[in-house]
Amino acid sequence: MQTSVARPLVFSPRERRRVHESNKLDKRLARQVGQAIADFAMIGEGDRVMVCLSGGKDSHALLDILLLLRERAPVNFDIVAVNLDQKQPGFPAHVLPDYLRARGIPFHIEEEDTYSIVKRVIPEGKTTCSLCSRLRRGVLYRVASELGATRIALGHHRDDILETLFLNMFYNGKLKAMPPKLRSDDGRHVVIRPLAYVREADLARYAEERQFPIIPCDLCGSQENLKRKEVKALLREWEKRHPGRVESIFTSLANAAPSHLMDRRWFDFAGLTGGPDEGGDIAFDSAPCGAAERFAGDAADDA
Repeated sequence: MQTSVARPLVFSPRERRRVHESNKLDKRLARQVGQAIADFAMIGEGDRVMVCLSGGKDSHALLDILLLLRERAPVNFDIVAVNLDQKQPGFPAHVLPDYLRARGIPFHIEEEDTYSIVKRVIPEGKTTCSLCSRLRRGVLYRVASELGATRIALGHHRDDILETLFLNMFYNGKLKAMPPKLRSDDGRHVVIRPLAYVREADLARYAEERQFPIIPCDLCGSQENLKRKEVKALLREWEKRHPGRVESIFTSLANAAPSHLMDRRWFDFAGLTGGPDEGGDIAFDSAPCGAAERFAGDAADDA
């Protein structure tokens, strides 16, 4: 009688490459989320973090990465996943509870029929996002108080932040984006966005690998002409034609020079006198590529 010998697993070059890329992605996302948390002091000792779980790829990834980082974090904090069931027709109410129970994650499902309110107030074909988000935010703030949450974690990523920046510039005349951390208007809640440094494309890959039970948003997902989608397409085209441009724009959000803008609330132009300017004189800044021929003229105009 012959004894069978177990053969070692042999992975194809393609499979080894896939595993390698997957490991790189996992490490990159953990590093970026950990860096954002550290940079903006998002989570501290004893915090209770309410992770808003919509069922989309972003919030799934946020919850998953925070659970991983909690095991390594130098501080102790709790996590509770919260889903708002807005009573959209056809919403699979069992999916998230089944998933969270299977993973042993504490959770709370809040049922609030905001769907009917949005449909009643917003005319057919008009954008529903503004009213929907306000209603949802109000409910989530209330739930956070009831659960004793000290942090409300949202799944907005780098692309969301950039899109919001351009939406405010194009349509609202404001130089404003989504901050990684903010206090609610009433001062009772602190909202954090741990995915602030993460690209949406990486989150899509991560969600595919983890095979999260994704639930699409039927309330606004069919509105193909949303301004946000137009801005998303613009940024995608920029990145395709000019690699690095989008990253540079994102970096600029952390390198603001109030003295070189026009908001009198943030810089005292009226009281400007002699002496050094911490923001620096643009005449001594490095000229961008392709602009050398204009530099002398620009500097003279700024003088």
